[in-house]
Amino acid sequence: MIKAKIDSRLELRFRELAMRRFGYSKGAISRAVEEAILRWISLAEEGLISFEGDPVEVIDGILSDINMGSVELQHMIKDIWASTVVE
Repeated sequence: MIKAKIDSRLELRFRELAMRRFGYSKGAISRAVEEAILRWISLAEEGLISFEGDPVEVIDGILSDINMGSVELQHMIKDIWASTVVE
């Protein structure tokens, strides 16, 4: 489940368009949100969206849940790479 706070005017516009597209039934907003997220992911994966901020901080944030030292991580990545190449 994703919860987000957005501008009220943006929310109103989104709700109106979502209901026009998916109807005035239960689940219309959820379908529109899923479609929007899928499109954003697709654009990001194709490199059509640029990311803001320091890339080192981004990587640090991505790796923040990993409880492993850098040397251990390098060895693990080497092992994964080697097993992929062998296959």
